[in-house]
Amino acid sequence: MAEPPTPGPAAETTLRADCQRCVGLCCVALPFTASQDFAVSKDAGQPCSHLREDHACGIHDQLRPRGFAGCTVFDCFGAGQQVTQVTFGGRDWRGDPGVAGPMFAVFPVMRQLNELRWYLTAALALPAARPVHADLDAVLTRATALADADAEVLLGLDLPALRAEVGALLGRAGDLARAEAPVAGRDHRGADLMGARLRRADLRGATLRGAYLIAADLRGADLRWADLLGADLRDADLSGADLRHGVFLIQAQLDAARGDAATRLPAGLRRPSHWADRERS
Repeated sequence: MAEPPTPGPAAETTLRADCQRCVGLCCVALPFTASQDFAVSKDAGQPCSHLREDHACGIHDQLRPRGFAGCTVFDCFGAGQQVTQVTFGGRDWRGDPGVAGPMFAVFPVMRQLNELRWYLTAALALPAARPVHADLDAVLTRATALADADAEVLLGLDLPALRAEVGALLGRAGDLARAEAPVAGRDHRGADLMGARLRRADLRGATLRGAYLIAADLRGADLRWADLLGADLRDADLSGADLRHGVFLIQAQLDAARGDAATRLPAGLRRPSHWADRERS
């Protein structure tokens, strides 16, 4: 069976981060707390100490060894350039301090909105989800119009209601995609599987939506047709695992996990560079 297509060219250009068209919003607008993901704590609206005047990261090539692994797995889904170039017409919070507050407030809203748009686009690329394509397309059209709206509209957006609406549609699309698995998948939705021993487990067609798989041993596991939307794969070992046909798997999940050259990935997703570093160690 051929692998399902991934989001097409439109999603690649508008829903993928383009840091050169952003003004370092993820390094300023969002807070982070000292932990294994971040070496230091920072308040929302406070520029990271490593953010340069040109909005580039001063330690971009050394984020993991310097204790900023959280930065390497963050995906704004293109929210940075959308807020910078569309919502605020190319204005810069450094040169125009009056725009800083509204810009920082809009960024996390846009990030969530663009994430929903990405998943809707991914669902539309699933042939098995054709019965719900019309509903998915209608909501995607509405969400795209919202992304082009002004700051006042975005800040007034009822995100929980939109997320619930999109989540229901994605659930239907995911179920249709999982039904293509040759076996009936188990329901592990929201399950606590932290550190679970799932080596060589048959998880084909399983529902792992929102499951906690932190540091789980998934070496050699068969995850084809599994719904992985929102699954927490931080430090999970995917060495030799088969993730082909994985439903709603995103690059950030792979970036947060461990794997090797034998890990089989869906089309459109890349093998994280730190996997190769691990193989050489």
